[in-house]
Order: sequence, then structure tokens, then C-alpha cells
Amino acid sequence: MTPPPPEPASRVHRFGPAQRWVHRTTSWLVLLCVATAACLYVPQLAELVGRRRLVVTVHEWSGLLVPVPLLLGLASRELRVDLTRLNRFGPHDRRWLRAVRRRDHRASARPAGKFNAGQKLYASWIAGALLVMLGTGLLMWFTSLAPLVVRTGATFVHDWLALAIGIVLAGHLAMAYADPEARRGMRTGSVDPHWARTEHRLWQPEEGRPPSPSRAGDRPPAESGT
Repeated sequence: MTPPPPEPASRVHRFGPAQRWVHRTTSWLVLLCVATAACLYVPQLAELVGRRRLVVTVHEWSGLLVPVPLLLGLASRELRVDLTRLNRFGPHDRRWLRAVRRRDHRASARPAGKFNAGQKLYASWIAGALLVMLGTGLLMWFTSLAPLVVRTGATFVHDWLALAIGIVLAGHLAMAYADPEARRGMRTGSVDPHWARTEHRLWQPEEGRPPSPSRAGDRPPAESGT
């Protein structure tokens, strides 16, 4: 297989093939779950689409497959490093959140490593929510796993959490639409150096090359924690 062409030196490497594949595949599976759920619960859509049994089957299997891309992607060291970054919350992240609360839109007031505090919170929330959806969905699918009262509670949690996920996803898509360079980075794997310095000034990638995990790409300088 022919290797992909190297990125232009004027661009900064942000995501490798594994990160982009996991993000893209998981996104389509989650959107498929949301779309089929809407077709099951909104009467107008249910009448328009029909074939309820098929919609249920697609919903169930797409939900089961949601964790698979990430599990396969763990074979990539670059992806594992990014997951570690997402799991670390430092003083600069608290400063970023304070600036958001004050509605301070200056880039200098919102220091961020490779991922800002909002992205870290979103990643943690959506990961937890999807795990809960998977667990409650299995209880609803395999009725012999739990008594009726437990399955009733699982249905309640599943339905209302699905609505919350839909709302949060809409916000996520709106913010992605408002930042074309962030979308380009996820689509192509590289970003504009000026955008990287402005939006993620604590991140220190090397232009045209993947950032080395040994470099503190998400570790703020000593003065940035104040």
C-alpha cells in the first residue's frame, strides 16, 4: 500500500490516522444511534420511515459497535498519548474554565494544551454517557438479565440520557462548525501553525511531524499555572 504523502512543512501535525479513524467511525455510529432513536420515538418520523423492526435492529447493533473503534484504536501509541492528555486536568484548564464563565474570549485568557478544558470535559462526559447507554440498552435488549423493576429504570435512564446526548452533540457540532481549522485538523490531520499557537498555545508540536510523547505537549510552563 502506498504511504500517504507527507504533510506540507507549513502545516502542523495534529492527529494521526488512528485518531481520525476512531473519531470518524465513532461519530457515525453515535449519529446512527441518535437518528434511529429519533425514528423510534418521534411519531412523525416513525410514520415517515416505517420498517420499525429494521430500525430497532440497526439501533441495537450500532449501539453495540460504538466502543469497538476506540478499542481497536488503542493499538496506536499516538492515540493512547492523546487519551492521557484528555484525562489530565491542570491549573491552566481551570483558568480556561474561569475565562469561559466570565465570557472572556481573549485567546490569552484561555490557555490550552493540545486539548482545551472544554474538550476534556466533553470527552469525559460523552464517554461516561455512552457507557451508561450501552449498559441500559443491554438490560432492555436482553430481558432475562434483570427483573422488571430494574428494566423499567434502565428504560427511563436510557430515554432521558439519549435526549441529553442529542442536545450535547448538537452543541458539539455547532462549535465544530464555528471553527473550520479545528475541523480541518480532524479531517486532514494537520492545522495552521498560527491557529495552533493562538488556540492551543501550551501545545508544542513540531511542524510537519507528530509531536513526540516525551515532549510536554499538554504541560503548561511554570508561569501559566498562575
